[in-house]
Amino acid sequence: MAFLMECCTFLVNVLCIPLHLIQAMGLYEVYKRFFPICLYRCSIMYNKKMYDKKKDLFRSLSEFKKPGGQLTILEIGCGTGTNFPFYPPGCKVICTDPNRHFQRYLKTSMEENDQLSYERFLVASGEDMGSIESDSVDAVVCTLVLCSVNDIPQTLREIRRMLRPGGAFFFLEHVVADASTWAYFFQHVLQPFWYYFGDGCEVTRETWKHLEAAGFSDLRLRHIEAPLMFLIKPHIVGYAVK
Repeated sequence: MAFLMECCTFLVNVLCIPLHLIQAMGLYEVYKRFFPICLYRCSIMYNKKMYDKKKDLFRSLSEFKKPGGQLTILEIGCGTGTNFPFYPPGCKVICTDPNRHFQRYLKTSMEENDQLSYERFLVASGEDMGSIESDSVDAVVCTLVLCSVNDIPQTLREIRRMLRPGGAFFFLEHVVADASTWAYFFQHVLQPFWYYFGDGCEVTRETWKHLEAAGFSDLRLRHIEAPLMFLIKPHIVGYAVK
């Protein structure tokens, strides 16, 4: 099985040579302008299928509000703002994303969710959030983001730095399937193409291992099977307390 997977992956890599060349020439940046349109449509479908999972996850956000204060949420990779409807009314949201072209859709989501207050939108990667002060936010949120950052451990270090003591990191991420399944096989075979389609997304990551090693004081993590296509069906969901 491993040999067959390597052969099929090699074949897909050969078929992706034009995409590799486009990226090497710097022309892939053009796709980043159109990616928000694709993600906006996909996010609507994802929210419908994952509504109960998201509602259950974000129900715990209010527990991390400081007494007498306003709950401050930092969302890394906010995309089109599809998590906003799940946030507690009255909280303050700081939005970040490495793709500045999301701003158009983000503005629409902000207008539709005026029960929240929005502090600012920063164009920044998860690995480098230096403009956010240490120990300054009550909660950090990542959904379908750790699959595409360049360095998961560094991103988690930044998250821990920005969280106040006792604050929490909320996550919902697709991960690699069990190695004994066909889903695992096709995740690895199709990864070269999926990388470009998903703007750097990798479906073969064991993200939970990085969370377990990140040094949070309390980690509440569950593996679930999402009602989605097989490539992104395996998910982890939960939160970790600083």
